[in-house]
Amino acid sequence: MNRVISYIDGFNLYFGLRAKGWRKYYWLDLAGMSRAVMKPQQALAHCHYFTARIRAGGKSQNAKRQTIWLDALATRDDITCHFGHYLPKEQTCKSCGAKWTHHEEKMTDVNIASQLLVDAYEDRYDTALVVSGDSDLTTPIKMVRQRFPHKRLIVAFPPKRRSDQLRKAAHGHIVIGDDSLRQNLLPDRITTATGYVLERPARWY
Repeated sequence: MNRVISYIDGFNLYFGLRAKGWRKYYWLDLAGMSRAVMKPQQALAHCHYFTARIRAGGKSQNAKRQTIWLDALATRDDITCHFGHYLPKEQTCKSCGAKWTHHEEKMTDVNIASQLLVDAYEDRYDTALVVSGDSDLTTPIKMVRQRFPHKRLIVAFPPKRRSDQLRKAAHGHIVIGDDSLRQNLLPDRITTATGYVLERPARWY
């Protein structure tokens, strides 16, 4: 059996879903989605999800919904979440000179690249499924291919996300479609190990 580990770029997937207007798929079973795009002779060894927690601020409801979903994912043995962080960056309007603070997400690309390489060195997968359309991941994919020619790297593009550089660097590519998402949502209610019940946010239906 061919062992597969999926590496999911959380922001790339989220903004792809948002660009399609697919808010109903935010309550996603990431491991199920990974299995949906795999071949019959493959088995999912693990799913790594990379993101950063939304800063509460003026988007407290968004942060609350994200926390509920992340807590739901945490009940699963086949999914591990890895967190980056936000850094403030001052922006200036070129026309009027107005200034404001923009927060940029950091560490996702580095975390994906590190996990991809560590898992290759420790021989944890035969095939790596990289769910992203971010060309910044081209270099780590090339590095794994050069050092581990027997391992395969497949890119799965989220909706509305593409990269010719990624496509050319990998052994193959697929596009995550509506069926792979619609058929792999988490249960509407999930009970944690402590007995607390998590419910799918109303805005995500």
